Amino acid sequence: MNYNAILLETLVFLLGVLLLVMDLVLPTAKKTIIGYFSALGLTCILVFSFVYHGNNDIGFYNGLYASNGMSTYFKQIFIIAAILVTLMSTSFVKTLSDSRSEFFIIIIFATLGMMVMSSANDLITLYIGLELMAISFIILTAFNKKSMKSSEAGTKYVLLSSISTAILLYGMSLLYGISGSVAFKDIINYLKTGSNLPVVMLGSVLLIVGFAFKVSAAPFHMWSPDIYEGAPSPVTAFLAAGSKIAAFSVLIKLIMQLMEPTHGNIVVLVIALSVLSMIIGNIIAIPQTNLKRMLAYSGVAHAGYILIGIISYTKTGISAMLYYLLLYIFANIGAFSAITAFSNQTGKDDIKDFGGMWKRSPLLAATLLISLLSMAGIPPAAGFIGKFYLFAEAAKQGYLWMAFLAMGMSVVSAYYYTVVIRVMLMEEAVDTSPIKISSSLKLVMIISIVMIIIMGVYPGPITDWTNSVASSFTFIK
Repeated sequence: MNYNAILLETLVFLLGVLLLVMDLVLPTAKKTIIGYFSALGLTCILVFSFVYHGNNDIGFYNGLYASNGMSTYFKQIFIIAAILVTLMSTSFVKTLSDSRSEFFIIIIFATLGMMVMSSANDLITLYIGLELMAISFIILTAFNKKSMKSSEAGTKYVLLSSISTAILLYGMSLLYGISGSVAFKDIINYLKTGSNLPVVMLGSVLLIVGFAFKVSAAPFHMWSPDIYEGAPSPVTAFLAAGSKIAAFSVLIKLIMQLMEPTHGNIVVLVIALSVLSMIIGNIIAIPQTNLKRMLAYSGVAHAGYILIGIISYTKTGISAMLYYLLLYIFANIGAFSAITAFSNQTGKDDIKDFGGMWKRSPLLAATLLISLLSMAGIPPAAGFIGKFYLFAEAAKQGYLWMAFLAMGMSVVSAYYYTVVIRVMLMEEAVDTSPIKISSSLKLVMIISIVMIIIMGVYPGPITDWTNSVASSFTFIK
């Protein structure tokens, strides 16, 4: 019972409880500080996570919960995403008539659920973390009670999240039924015997399909466009970044640890998910007129790119995947911070409404421009380096055709990203009034721009970090 293994989770939990107490005791006029206090508390926890040496493999409760280099890395990027989304949300919650402080508290507990998922070493703990995250996101998605789109998005998220969870539980029950244990180490030992292969394969496929819903990989992406469009923009940013990365943290563990004995059979399914995601996501993104829906389909394509790291099945592939997930946070949150600033003032998020944006708000236009260039993989933005690492490793491991397909789909994505850029820079604005951006949103935009450029121009320190994390991961060839 080494409590150091749950130290970061404990701190995040205590922060959430403290915010609940502050919400009860503070007068209504002063509750606006809760958002800033939440961001400050998360920043302190993030700094502590780097100072505290959490790279050692520490077990808790007989190894059913583990803290190691990989889980610590994911916890850190969950906290980074939560900090940025919290700062984004301070201006959004001012437009709400009530329940302002609860918004930040739920973000804290959604982050806690993600952290539990990344360290879970048994099926029950994994499920608890998943549900804590999912229920928090259901509330956040439907948080704007005055918006029909938000209520509709929350309803759809409940239904589709329930379906994916049911599929996951069925897969978990099959693996538990044949192995007699929920602990990953016991299931792995059973899978090595090669017994009951049809049942093992069915359970494994159901688990992967369940998490394919969570990462919005095609053809299990049907929830993301409507929910991305209907949810408040800060929530969409957190869904696109934090929720997706939490699911990938589990997929890495499932495919490269839990299902490692049957990897040769499972990898075909992962390849199919990756290829379909790249093709369907990029092709359907082209005709979209709503920017949030376009980014939803773009997210489907990015899920396909990220899966290449798992398919490569090497330390370098996982390192490239970790690098890509980090830059994806800054690119996504940068884009949605621009959408949030624009939507707060105009209530619109269609692409045509961004006409002449460089005149109305140079910072907003620059943030959206650099974020989209990064997603398209155009240098010097960080997306170029991330895609280069992933595609090069795929080619090196014999998946040359997949590397060429991914490059071709990246060229396709450059088209629809360019459409948005052209509208911002070349078309005239219907409304020429300046876009007012809050200080916290400006900070998020500047951080996103700086990190995208730094990771693109000088990627060395980040790649050294991800290589170190990937080297600590077990069951890698």
